[in-house]
Amino acid sequence: MGKRRGVSAVNVVFGWLRQQSKIVKIALGVILSLILVVFLRYTVKNHNHFFVASELIHAAGIIILIYKLTRQKTCSGLSLKSQEVTAVFLAVRLICSINMEGDIHTVLDFATLVSTLWVIYMIRFKLKASYVKTLDNCHHYYVLVPSAILAFIIHPSSRYTYINRVMWAFCVYSESVSVLPQLRLMQNAQIIEPFTAHYVFALGVARFLACAHWLIQVFETRGHYLWLIGAGYFWFPMALLAEAVQTFILADFCYYYVKSAMEGQLVLKMPV
Repeated sequence: MGKRRGVSAVNVVFGWLRQQSKIVKIALGVILSLILVVFLRYTVKNHNHFFVASELIHAAGIIILIYKLTRQKTCSGLSLKSQEVTAVFLAVRLICSINMEGDIHTVLDFATLVSTLWVIYMIRFKLKASYVKTLDNCHHYYVLVPSAILAFIIHPSSRYTYINRVMWAFCVYSESVSVLPQLRLMQNAQIIEPFTAHYVFALGVARFLACAHWLIQVFETRGHYLWLIGAGYFWFPMALLAEAVQTFILADFCYYYVKSAMEGQLVLKMPV
């Protein structure tokens, strides 16, 4: 009885949400996100842990893909272009990390890059028969070219070399839109199988944690942190905007993911 009432309550909530306008849904999403950020602000002491948690969750998403590819022997529902864009920004970020930091982030980036390259190899060669190229129609240059141009225009001003600063900015911008080919493929397919949905949801959670870190820094410095990085230029606001853009891009998918999970649906259906 209790389970039925729980499921019924979930259906009522999501039914009410479906009836609301897009503006109301966005407003509710923003309010819920801010509540979660405030909760994290007062429960997590070291806010740098957000970045580590973000990278670990991204790695967990890759592990989900590896399980799918090795156990189910199919890459259906996966965007090769999205994985290749991810490999590009991870490779560039790894180079920057080695030159600029050389810490735990370097190790995590290396492990994630190797795993992503393996996923690309499986899609391109071992499981290419199950790859639907016609659905994966968001080209690389739609993502990489604008990110590169923006990186040359707006990048951090620091003690590191010019090329390192531009490369770091390119990583931030390209990562923020790297999921677009995957979302485009899912929109074309309209039906997403569980493991692909778990992977994209993991990306959404990872990006939210990274975005929460920057928002908390802005809050704690009363807005002054917006100009601490970049010597007064537009770098930090653009980096924050890039994080917010990716979080917003994934928010709609995460809504349908949670809705399907709460209703006990194994296959996620995206709206047309």
